[in-house]
Amino acid sequence: MACVGSLMLRPSQCLVYTTTATTCKTKHSSWLLPFTYPRNSSSRRIVSVRAESSSSMATESEKLGIKIERNPPDSKLTQLGVRNWPKWGCPPSKFPWTYDTKEICYLLEGKVKVTPDGSSKSVEIGAGDLVEFPKGMSCTWDVSVGVDKHYNMG
Repeated sequence: MACVGSLMLRPSQCLVYTTTATTCKTKHSSWLLPFTYPRNSSSRRIVSVRAESSSSMATESEKLGIKIERNPPDSKLTQLGVRNWPKWGCPPSKFPWTYDTKEICYLLEGKVKVTPDGSSKSVEIGAGDLVEFPKGMSCTWDVSVGVDKHYNMG
């Protein structure tokens, strides 16, 4: 295999490139990545390149007891029935909240800083996040951008 080209990506992107012989995935690349094909081949192979922003890829995390999946795939939202859940919204504001039961919500719009009682740390959630709050959690919601969300209790 011989190097026949390269592509520079920003740190927030990943590269997926495929030839008929090789598939390579690299996440969060900020260096040059080679394109290769057999030099002795009588015909060039087609190489397809797709750069994806890491912000469009689903990521899961748990912080301060709050589970967050950023940008879940539509298939997961459909499986959960999110679009059939009730909706709730509020303008920018700050208020205390206690979850009497587990809540899962999907934010359509908004930006919120959630601070669990007794903690000096916060969790930021926003549009495109699927969030699970545990039963019994007391916290403060600091809404900087008005919220529109689907939610499911229990």
